[in-house]
Amino acid sequence: MNRRDVVFGGTALFAAGLSPAVLAQQPVIKFGQSASLSGGQAGYGKDVRDGIAAAFAAASRADAKGPRFELVTLDDGGVKDRCKANVKTLIDQGVVALVGLTSGAAAETVLPMVEEAKIVMLGTASGNMGIRSDKLTMAYHVRSGYADEYRRMISYVKEFNMQRVGYVYLKDTSAANQAAMTAALDAVGLKLTVSVPIDRNTKSFDAEIEKLLAARLDCVLFTTNAGPVSAIVEKMAAARYPGFYFSSSFAGQELIDDMVGKGQSIIMSQVVPRPNAVAATVVKRCQEDLAAYDKNARMGFTSLEGYIAGRVAVEAARLAQKGGVISRARFREALSDLNVDLGGYRAKFSPQSPHGSKFVDVVAIDRTGRIIG
Repeated sequence: MNRRDVVFGGTALFAAGLSPAVLAQQPVIKFGQSASLSGGQAGYGKDVRDGIAAAFAAASRADAKGPRFELVTLDDGGVKDRCKANVKTLIDQGVVALVGLTSGAAAETVLPMVEEAKIVMLGTASGNMGIRSDKLTMAYHVRSGYADEYRRMISYVKEFNMQRVGYVYLKDTSAANQAAMTAALDAVGLKLTVSVPIDRNTKSFDAEIEKLLAARLDCVLFTTNAGPVSAIVEKMAAARYPGFYFSSSFAGQELIDDMVGKGQSIIMSQVVPRPNAVAATVVKRCQEDLAAYDKNARMGFTSLEGYIAGRVAVEAARLAQKGGVISRARFREALSDLNVDLGGYRAKFSPQSPHGSKFVDVVAIDRTGRIIG
């Protein structure tokens, strides 16, 4: 493992205000993350990583006698095979748990390895329904899945009497996502007019755009990373497409920034509170802790999602440590009974449910980036 792959450890903690003497006294709890720090999802991956790292730094500063939380992040570039290799490395290195993987499709491929190692995979930053099967025992979710997001988006579509609906999704993701979209539409008596699978690494989407425009849609629903959404919207707008654009949370803060740069508006489902909801304690704390961790870290929906996952990991680890030396089994046991209110966002698990939250918001982003609805 290269030194550059370790994005958060003792050096970052020293910079955040902890002396080497204090660091030496604190027991260390290490978590592992495989994230897309390069490639088309780099912005998303970095935001998730920064949110988790900020939560860990704040928790380590808060109690000089308590545990020190370290995040070991390996770059997978959003590639499945690299994610699998990273997860194997992290498991072999003895991390207590995995946290904040940033590709749902890649996370799905590592599930057999995770189940065999009996290591918790917590807070994957994706709504992918393929990692939410009832048969899984080690996947725990801090955020809602796409089934919840789709229901909220489709209720909006139905409310405004949109009839012709297009769906754009990544072809390498779980068929369970398409099933969730179909179920959400069926529940309100709608059917997809056109369904368009795409390759996340394609440079041109001209054929897909032509298909969408020919369908004369009232709206287009996207479940992809930011790059394809941005590219498709730009060309459809140039062709004077008159309908609405919806995106799942997967496109993240990066899409909002892209839309502002292009002067476009978009409706998005989000699975964490709004970053301008400063009355929510978790939002205010995230802003403060991100600034303390790295003044250049970007505050937004995606970093807040990572921060919440980091805070949940911290709370579960503290609870597990009360019973003695922390282990993977003890961490999972503590997590399965965790009920924590972070201030405007509650994560509640049980031995019967690994789903910590069902929170979904639908927001409209105007051409200037303001959250207007």
